[in-house]
Amino acid sequence: MSDENDLSEKLLSACRTTIGDELRSLTYFTADEYEQVYLREDLERDADTDAFVENERLGFTSQRTYGGSELGAYQFTIRAFEFGYLTRVISGDSGVYVTTDPMSMERFEELTAAVSSVLKD
Repeated sequence: MSDENDLSEKLLSACRTTIGDELRSLTYFTADEYEQVYLREDLERDADTDAFVENERLGFTSQRTYGGSELGAYQFTIRAFEFGYLTRVISGDSGVYVTTDPMSMERFEELTAAVSSVLKD
């Protein structure tokens, strides 16, 4: 359990350091489990996290699908919504999705680099 707490703390620290108050939520997931690591206090607690996680788990299949493409290695996925963004990063058998307020593309690249670094450790 200590390793999971350490990973959660590192992921939250990486996200907060990179994007600060624009961070809305942070969820870590594998094929079998997930943990909502952070939810900003001004957001409703009744979101259907199970459905979000199931959708983002499709990224494990996407990695295999795009693995040999001429586009190069998968880095991250961004989904745009009316009031913010969802960014998914997958490394090996684990992934993270982060929801944010609107930000510039450069900030997403910084965010995914920070999260990828933690997941690879």
